[in-house]
Amino acid sequence: MNYIGSKHKLAKFIIHSISAAIDGKLTDKVFCDLFAGTGIIGKNFKPYVKKIISNDLEYYSYVLNRNYIGNCTTIKNKTNFIFKLNALKGIDGFIYNNYCRGGHGQRQYFSDWNGRKIDAARTQIEDWRKHNEIDENTYYFLLTSLIESADKVANTASVYGAYLKNLKKSAEKKIIIQSAEFYEDDNKHEVFNADSNILITQIEGDILYLDPPYNARQYGANYHILNTIAKYDVFVPKGKTGLRAYDKSNFCSKPKVKIAFEELIKNAQFKYIFLSYNNEGLMPFDEIKDIMEKYGAYNFVSTKYQRFKADKDENRNHKADHTEEFLHILKK
Repeated sequence: MNYIGSKHKLAKFIIHSISAAIDGKLTDKVFCDLFAGTGIIGKNFKPYVKKIISNDLEYYSYVLNRNYIGNCTTIKNKTNFIFKLNALKGIDGFIYNNYCRGGHGQRQYFSDWNGRKIDAARTQIEDWRKHNEIDENTYYFLLTSLIESADKVANTASVYGAYLKNLKKSAEKKIIIQSAEFYEDDNKHEVFNADSNILITQIEGDILYLDPPYNARQYGANYHILNTIAKYDVFVPKGKTGLRAYDKSNFCSKPKVKIAFEELIKNAQFKYIFLSYNNEGLMPFDEIKDIMEKYGAYNFVSTKYQRFKADKDENRNHKADHTEEFLHILKK
């Protein structure tokens, strides 16, 4: 998934930097990914640590992490379930009616064919759950498989703040639901869908990794369609883009971010805290440094990486092609 703020390309840098900064081995550590997003960092650490605590305010993120982090044992008959979903005939459901050109919403986030297929698959997954034909682990595995497969055929410039006027090539393809595979282990991990500043007072561990939003772009707006597929609830979409109501993060607010960040650091019951933040974020480097230094021994490492772009052929006037990613390090 082409995701704003994704640490896919930075994962090796982050893992190496965290491993080098801590005392002892990762294998006996509890690792918390408090702003998990698609779960890329948690997935990378899962094979190496004793326990993962994963959290995100967005429900689609909770679904993804509930599968990739929360699931640890084999899903029975998963191939058969995926086959049945792909064999379904499309139906006129909430996605088709509100987010496809043929529906009454006249929006075009998906082709009509794909919208109907998404509706059929989402309805079937919920029906299996309702009739206890699948357990919770299978439910989140199937939801994740559907969400990620739907994202591949979405008619957007990667984010869902708007749809494209005409179907792009990838959106013209018929959706094929593919299994969202996860790492199997014997550990018990925890996955939350909570406000980070509230959850931080209720958990504890060894390593706290923070990757909050850097700017004013709200993830609830940029990925509202994924939340709608995940929740599959009934509401009246607002405006041309069909937005749903969404929670706003204090980390996307210039007046609130500093207070929210210091609250996190102050209340964190973790020995090591690592913050990923780039040089264009709402909080300047010195502000972050000043806050973290209050609570222990501070250091940082950095690396340059390519800026997020919605589509490769999109024309945007960026200040630079690359940004600098800082990993701020605190030993409390």
